[in-house]
Amino acid sequence: MPRTSTPAPTAEADGAPTGLDPRARQIFAALMLGMLVASISQTIVGPAMPRIVAELGGMDHYSWLATAAMLASAITVPIVGKLSDVYGRRGFYLAGLVVFMVGSVLSGLAQNFWWLIGARTVQGIGMGTLMPLSQTIIGDIIPPRQRGKYQGLMGGVFGLSSILGPLAGGFVTDHWGWRWLFFISLPVGIAAYFGISRFLHLEHVRQRPVIDRAGIALLSVALILLLVPTSLGGTTWAWNSLPVIIMYAAGLVTLAAFLAVERRAVEPVLPLHLFKSSVFTLSNIASFMVSVMMFGAMIYLPVYAQGVLGVSATNSGLILMPMSVAMIGLSIIAGLVITKTGRYKLQTLLGLLLMGAGFWMLIQLDYAATELDLTLAMVVFGIGLGIALQVYTLIVQNASARRDLGVATASTQFFRNVGSTVGIAVFGTIMSSGLAGNIASHLPPGVAEQMAASGKQVNAGAVLDPSALAGLPAEVATGVQRGLADSLHDVFLWGLVPLVFALVATVFIKELPLRNTVHTADEAGRELLDTMSQIAPSDELHVPLGRDGDKTRTHERLLGLRLGLLADAALRGDRPLLTRAVTEVGDGDLARGAALLHCTSRMLTTEDNSVAADTEPYAVEVAALAKRAGGVLTAGLRRELVTAVAERDATTVMTTLETTAAERHQAVDLRMLEAVGDDLTAAYLVDASRTRA
Repeated sequence: MPRTSTPAPTAEADGAPTGLDPRARQIFAALMLGMLVASISQTIVGPAMPRIVAELGGMDHYSWLATAAMLASAITVPIVGKLSDVYGRRGFYLAGLVVFMVGSVLSGLAQNFWWLIGARTVQGIGMGTLMPLSQTIIGDIIPPRQRGKYQGLMGGVFGLSSILGPLAGGFVTDHWGWRWLFFISLPVGIAAYFGISRFLHLEHVRQRPVIDRAGIALLSVALILLLVPTSLGGTTWAWNSLPVIIMYAAGLVTLAAFLAVERRAVEPVLPLHLFKSSVFTLSNIASFMVSVMMFGAMIYLPVYAQGVLGVSATNSGLILMPMSVAMIGLSIIAGLVITKTGRYKLQTLLGLLLMGAGFWMLIQLDYAATELDLTLAMVVFGIGLGIALQVYTLIVQNASARRDLGVATASTQFFRNVGSTVGIAVFGTIMSSGLAGNIASHLPPGVAEQMAASGKQVNAGAVLDPSALAGLPAEVATGVQRGLADSLHDVFLWGLVPLVFALVATVFIKELPLRNTVHTADEAGRELLDTMSQIAPSDELHVPLGRDGDKTRTHERLLGLRLGLLADAALRGDRPLLTRAVTEVGDGDLARGAALLHCTSRMLTTEDNSVAADTEPYAVEVAALAKRAGGVLTAGLRRELVTAVAERDATTVMTTLETTAAERHQAVDLRMLEAVGDDLTAAYLVDASRTRA
């Protein structure tokens, strides 16, 4: 395949990244456009969901309008993340846009509630492709230290859609009808498709695919079996009913089978070795819980605004806007702070605490609350969400190896989507299960029976549909609104439970230094060749030792051994020239020079990402020495080394251009001799390192 250069941050002389090159900016702009398409479709529908349910029916299954999309997205995310590592990102991204737009068209044409649920499922497949790949491609082209700023901007796109979406959604619903909500995003999707097809051309070395078909199938089935009863339990089915028990039991068995398959899979769809990293595991637990909280608030706030406060869909969007403004502003500021300081843990904890404060304010709301009370609670919640939401992806990417970047990022999005699905389902169950009783407790005696006898239903849908509300007696409408407020109070109260788990998980996340470097495409390709050569079936095993410029992982390990051994030899003092050279590495301090080399050696040889991150700054400092005029060594020491290895006088060596042996004896292939020397040096280095150990 044609090779193209990977966009990377531009650098100044000291090697510190300062920004993106023009091509990388084009890619980033295209990613933002794709993210806008997926995110605005979620937010634009929010204010209309009560109206849609009231028109199509299905108030008991209100949460499924969001759950269907989130469930499909949760299944899609890890699959696409893994396959994009194998086949490349571009094709999947474009396909995700197409699938998403098809789902939008089907949603706009829905004739009944369950048709709409199916169409939202198709949309969810597209969302499950676009969301994680946007973050993964950012990880491909931007180093972690700079990534906070750009992920903050990406979070700002989500925030922007959170501002424009509810406003546009409310206006369109009130004036054109809810079906246009699904059609209105199609021009943006088409523009995104052409923009991404033009600019998104990342180099990818295609691997020999070993698709984990069993893992994909088992994961999909397990998620469906576990999430469907979570959503329907307590409403359609009783929690102790046979369907719920059977589905949960089957889901747990399927999940166990999935874990067993993943342990043996050559290329698992969800590599279990990632969970050996406490940073990865705790970050995903926290991300899961934050998503439970986020959707527990965002999905049911329009219900409170329209059903309890009695505002229109348009005004509901206006009430949601301050939260979105707070979220977008703090998301960008938080990203800039991370880029400036390289620290992220304290501000993430602050964001969680502010989210908790927002939830506490929501808990205090009742039937007598005002629009201002709701807005203030949402602003506090939005500030916390903007600070914390995007950081967990950055944490996972910074702690992940390059070869796992796609699946690690997708795993984070996967847990976020599952958290969203669980949050919507569980909070929907909490609201629906007690709703009828809460409404009945606020109605005058006998009114419910009289309304039912006359063929009129008394439920939350009655106050969410303006035409139905107009036909209700005032005391009945008030009773329904009070009952709905009580049920939503329970929803917000339970939102504090995931907050506690998110806080505890975040407290125990080890804060690793953010790297200032990113793997280039050539490095990624060489690493891939190294991996393939070690796992690909072959009659003759190829052992990559980094010969002929092939900078494999083994080459890095050997380089690390060499630097460590050189530092040891310099400290012994029986190699005067080497001792002087290492002293110059330490700017006149032998101990410091040896320490720098030992840290660099550790960084190159370790497989522990946290250790590599801790020692990376020292390796960067050592590498920067080679950029000095004349290199690491002073001119005097370099002259002494040149003349010491020559069997002729120093003046001739220093003042004449000597003919090389290869030029004088062309039958000798110097490259092959270098290969022999490299292999023998590798054996020597390993022997010497064992002796040292």
